[in-house]
Amino acid sequence: MENETLLPEEEEVSILTLTDENGQDVNFEYLDCIDYNGVEYLVLMPEDENDNEVVILAVEPVDEENENYLSVEDEATLEAVFAIFKEKFKDVLVFEE
Repeated sequence: MENETLLPEEEEVSILTLTDENGQDVNFEYLDCIDYNGVEYLVLMPEDENDNEVVILAVEPVDEENENYLSVEDEATLEAVFAIFKEKFKDVLVFEE
């Protein structure tokens, strides 16, 4: 019987292409979806950015197949959603303060 070396499976990276307010397509890496106060928020990282900042967008269902992604203006909501994200991934990701 041969010895087999099992390698951990690589995580599949999900890329979302969104259109910005100028009509330009921008690719984002999907990191997570967080439910906060009954609203879903996507946590994304711009694919071609060199910094490690995330983008948090609120999910607005349009119908059963479509949804809109809206920028979040409320700083307290952004901080709360990011805090949940950091807690969830504290053992996986390194966060800079």
